[in-house]
Formats: sequence, structure tokens, C-alpha cells
Amino acid sequence: MTDALKRRIGLGLLTAYGVGVMVGAGIYVLVGAVAADAGIWAPLSFLVAGIIAAPTALSYAEFTTRLPEAAGEAVFVAKGLGVDALGVLVGLGIVAAGAVSAAAVLRGGTGYLTSVVDLPFDITLVVMGGLLVSVAIIGVLESLTLAAIFTAIEVLGLAFVIYAGTTAEPVEAFQAPPAIVWSGVAAGAVLAFFAFIGFEDIVNMAEEVRDPERTLPRAILLSLLITSLLYALVSYAAVRAVPLDKLSVSEQPLALVWSEARGGSASFLALIAVAAALNGVLAQIVMASRVLFGLGKRTAALSVFHHAHPRFGTPALATLLVGAIVLAAALVLPISDLAGATSTILLSVFVLVNAALIAMKRRAPEAPFQVPMAVPVVGLLAAMAALAVSFGLIL
Repeated sequence: MTDALKRRIGLGLLTAYGVGVMVGAGIYVLVGAVAADAGIWAPLSFLVAGIIAAPTALSYAEFTTRLPEAAGEAVFVAKGLGVDALGVLVGLGIVAAGAVSAAAVLRGGTGYLTSVVDLPFDITLVVMGGLLVSVAIIGVLESLTLAAIFTAIEVLGLAFVIYAGTTAEPVEAFQAPPAIVWSGVAAGAVLAFFAFIGFEDIVNMAEEVRDPERTLPRAILLSLLITSLLYALVSYAAVRAVPLDKLSVSEQPLALVWSEARGGSASFLALIAVAAALNGVLAQIVMASRVLFGLGKRTAALSVFHHAHPRFGTPALATLLVGAIVLAAALVLPISDLAGATSTILLSVFVLVNAALIAMKRRAPEAPFQVPMAVPVVGLLAAMAALAVSFGLIL
């Protein structure tokens, strides 16, 4: 065994990884649920969620040039706030969030596949999950190349949805929209935030990226920009083409957009949604295992995970553990619970990362990539407000 990962990833694959994990994280299954909260104003919820994520993404971009290491958030918080134990807790929270997110997406993807092909749900879930864990162990280049292929497929599927929804006859509610109910938009935004999960995963690939100080911030910002544009167009197409009473209860909302707008079967979109889910699951497994690898370097209790396979150059033991957690959670928990738990954990981490950057910028202002102090301040306040909404403390 060795304790060094192989630097094999450039900007293109890393950006595709970020886009893939975000798109795979929920847009294929969340549009209906967000519409149930926000109604015809669901696109606004996605916009608000993107605004919540944007300043924190910029904070991550600066931190990656200061501390380009695996277990990024754990290192950021530990060194920024000077509390090692809090850094470890954050790292474990990221592992849990990654595993729970992967479980939600694996469950959703399995549902799409079994709606098209007559297969037993649980066995199909375990087989797909097991194959993805195997790919993650074989190599990071292989994993991210497969993820890039999945990304291309799922973006093509979103393009079909956008085309169908924007060329269909608009539904009555779209033509005469009701007044905005901000409490519903805010609740939808907290849920929609789950679909933006992914940009923070990029930092945990730092030890496998070539020229990380330049590549990491660019990949973070590019992936968030591309994904935000896709979400705005997809949610607009959905509420334009499908009556809200149907959209809000659908477990396959994007397939419903195609059926309502174009008629006929949307089974091809279900299969594309499976590719999106596989992409999201693979990306989260890869990310969470790198966090465990990085924590093993800093924490004696987790040192067993700070080893790379001598042949594959990947954290094999960490990957196996994360894969086991993903499969167990996917088998027993519903998607809504998994998505809600993931969002809450990550919003808490975002509060701490922004606070850590504020503290570090006060001590050492210079960095290879810098954002104004207002950026982490706004990111901190936005994440705290979203947490308050999720716990029902405001609105």
C-alpha cells in the first residue's frame, strides 16, 4: 500500500465531474417536489438555491488555492478556525452527506430503471451499486471518464426536456400565474438546494488534480455556472408544459414533461435518468472515499483509511466502506428523507467553511485566488438563513 494518490485529472474532466454530480444529484427527481412547494414559481426556487450556493462556491474556490488537499472542508475548518476536532467532525459530516446523497440518487435511479424494465427493485439496486463501487476502486481516471460519459448523456436528456417544455402549449397557470408565495418559494429553495450539491465535492479531488491551484477554482465556478443555467431552463420548461397537480406528485417529473408536451412514451428519458443517477452515485462515492483518505492522514483513529491501493492508486478500503453505507441507506430510507438530511448537513458545513475563510482572510489576506471579504460573509448568512428555513424557524 502507498499513501499517495495519482495526479491524473485536468480541467475538462474535473468540470464534467462537477456538472455530473450536480445534475445527477436530483434534477431528474426533484422538480416535482419543488413545484409542490413553490408552484408555478419553482424556477425561482432553483434560482434562490443557486444564489445560496454561489458565494459559498467562491469561498471554496479561494480555499482550494490555499489548501489543495483531500478532505478539503475538514482541512479548511480545522486550519481556518484552529479547532482540529471540529475539522474531523466536518469531514465525517461530509462523508455522511456524500453517502446519504448517493443513496437517495441510487434509489431514484433504480426506480426509473424498474419503471421501464421489469426487474426486482432491491436486487437491481444492490447490483448497480456494487458495480459502481468496483469502478471507483479500479481508478480515478476510469471513474471520472465514465462519469463524463454519463454527464454527456444526462445533459442530452435535459436538452430534450427543455425543447419539449418550451415548444409545448403553455398550461393555464403559466399563462396567468398567481401571486408569489414567498414561504413556498423558500421551502422549495431549500429542497432545490439538494440539486446543487456537487461543487463542494471538487475540492476533495485536490490530490489527484494536475496544477490544483489553477484547476480547482476554475472547475468549481464553471460547473456551478453550467448547472445553474440547465436548472433554470429545465424547471421553466416543466412548469410551462405540465399542470401543477400532475407535476407536484410525479416521481418521474421530466419524463412527464415529455409525455405531456410531445405525447407517446418517455421511456428513453427514464433510461437517461438512470445514467444521471449512476453518475451522481459514482461521483459521491469517489468524493466521500477521498475525504476518508484525507481524514486518515490527520486522525490516528482513521489512519487505516489513509492508504491507496498499490495497483489502482485509489483509497480502496475507504471506497468499500462508503459503498456499504450507500447500499444500506438506499435500501431502507425514502428519497425525501435522504435529500433533506443531506441538505441540512451540507448547509451546516457551508456555515463553518465560510466562517473559517473569514477568520483566515483576517490572518493572511494573500492567496493565489482571492474573493472579497463580503463573499464569505454573504455565504455564511445565506447558509444560516437556509438552515433556519429548513428547521421551520423562519417563514
